[in-house]
Amino acid sequence: MGILNVTPDSFFDGGEWYETDRAITRGHHMIAEGADIVDVGGESSRPGAEPVEEREELRRVLPVIEALSAHVRVSIDTTKADVAAAAVSAGATLVNDVSAELWPVAAERGVGWVAMHRQGTSADMQRNPRYANVVDEVSSFLAERAEVARAAGVSEVWIDPGIGFGKNVQHNLALLGAVGALSDLGYPLLVGTSRKSFLGVISPLPDGTPAPVDDRAPASLATATWALAQGASMVRVHDVSASVQAAMLIGSSRAPADHGDRVGAP
Repeated sequence: MGILNVTPDSFFDGGEWYETDRAITRGHHMIAEGADIVDVGGESSRPGAEPVEEREELRRVLPVIEALSAHVRVSIDTTKADVAAAAVSAGATLVNDVSAELWPVAAERGVGWVAMHRQGTSADMQRNPRYANVVDEVSSFLAERAEVARAAGVSEVWIDPGIGFGKNVQHNLALLGAVGALSDLGYPLLVGTSRKSFLGVISPLPDGTPAPVDDRAPASLATATWALAQGASMVRVHDVSASVQAAMLIGSSRAPADHGDRVGAP
């Protein structure tokens, strides 16, 4: 899943693809690089982000979705029901839902839905996140949301532990370590670590300071590869080409080998 932020304030590439034509061009680049889904968002969900009015969010995302949906599967990254519905009408077939509340839209429109865990809101989620047991709490929440959506008639339900959304470094690492258990909940698992701040902390610069966002690509790729190897069905990334290569490697390692693939075979 390639990330396409049609926003002026996203933490990594805010403003770079804010203009409609540039966003569409970027979407086509991600398609060429091998993205299976392009995730279009018009409101930043980074810590401290300001909310965007619905009318403005629609202005940002709808022309991009309309332009790309004939060429690739498109998801809409939103927490607003009316934006999700309009995006589906424009061609999106997956609702990527940080709020984990939009399953009624997915059920009514017959599209897929991603339930993500977030503690708090964008305004306050990173102030002081606390859990008794982050893996247990996130797992229980996602299972409950997924069951509600399935009962409501959503046939394609994804779950996402929400790395970096109301979690500190140790919480994020615990969830990465539990990818296998999360994937065993019975729903396809989406994991997004790309360029997030905790990666800068665990992979600092030589002087010990956290790596800035532009220097987090290796850690992003490492954690995406880890997640895929442990059972994640999809990773949400900024760096599509490198991540596709990693996914192909993991896919090849899972495929059953025939005699011709074995070392030493004639």
